[in-house]
Amino acid sequence: MAEENKSVDPKNASSIFDFTVKNLDGEDVPLDKYRGKVCLVVNVASNCGLTKNNYKQLNELYAKHKDSGNFAILAFPCNQFAGQEPACETDLKEYVVKQKIEFDFFGKVNVNGKQAIPLYDYLKSKQGGMLGDFIKWNFTKFLCNKEGVPVKRYSPTTEPNQIEKDIVGLLEEKN
Repeated sequence: MAEENKSVDPKNASSIFDFTVKNLDGEDVPLDKYRGKVCLVVNVASNCGLTKNNYKQLNELYAKHKDSGNFAILAFPCNQFAGQEPACETDLKEYVVKQKIEFDFFGKVNVNGKQAIPLYDYLKSKQGGMLGDFIKWNFTKFLCNKEGVPVKRYSPTTEPNQIEKDIVGLLEEKN
């Protein structure tokens, strides 16, 4: 599993742009590279019952809005929910190609517990869930504005096409 740069304390972060994560090749990716973009951050799993529909709709959303240059989807594979993402990074890279996933896919992470990456601790602290701050399942989605601040959290059963209006609203906001 990819380890995230732990130099940023989630309590002191002002946005997702303060964090660095690992890509599928284990290389550091400063999320600052997304500055000025509306970002949808999603924990994903390839063997979940929600996978097929979510990946299809995430791909459609990304294809529809990527040319604006102001939209990004950041997918974080996670195996914490019923072992539904057992693949290693090498297999995940092949999966991304095979499924024709165009949005950004990162290294495998934990989103809950002591091993949760700081990015997810930050997201959960800014947009808690109905029954607690923890992530309940695969495909929990966080929508962040162009300043990298989480503005809304969506449940795993909220389909990506149901949140398009919120994405468009943030894309249309003036800086």
